[in-house]
Amino acid sequence: MAPGTKLNGTLRDFIEQQQVFFVATAAETGRVNLSPKGADSLRILDDNRLIWINLSGSGNETAGHIKQTNRMTLMFCAFEGPARILRLYGTAKVTHPRHDAWDELAAHFPKLAGSRQIFDLAIDMVHVSCGSGVPYMDYKSDRSAEEMLPFFDKMDDDGMEAFWRKKNTLTVDGFETGLFED
Repeated sequence: MAPGTKLNGTLRDFIEQQQVFFVATAAETGRVNLSPKGADSLRILDDNRLIWINLSGSGNETAGHIKQTNRMTLMFCAFEGPARILRLYGTAKVTHPRHDAWDELAAHFPKLAGSRQIFDLAIDMVHVSCGSGVPYMDYKSDRSAEEMLPFFDKMDDDGMEAFWRKKNTLTVDGFETGLFED
């Protein structure tokens, strides 16, 4: 299928059925980052824009890369049903809890412990490929709900800040992530 420039109803439905998606970013130098994302963390705002809320973790590569260059690719794979891979290419902005736009964007999501950024992707290319090399896999449960969210839910604001300062202010290549900048 030839690349397009926006989502359609079929692709929107496909995205909404997926339990996991993958985010790829890269700065001009250093390592390429590819991260799996789950939980109830992605919303389609229109055919050329989506947002996803980024939960705390052991790194913060995506934010550091977006500060360097705003390119981002999201990939969705069909692990059940008809084979399909969907890639969304575009440019992203980061919103932190201290920003004015946070409350408006965060209102699209349930309250998720450890939420640290919202990425806003302006889609400039949509590409679908066959996906017949992707294996069938059964979804069991949401590990974030069982492990990650309870871990961060126990932290108070000081504990969360200490965690972020220790693990989330620099990328593996030493790029600032912007977590505490004004």
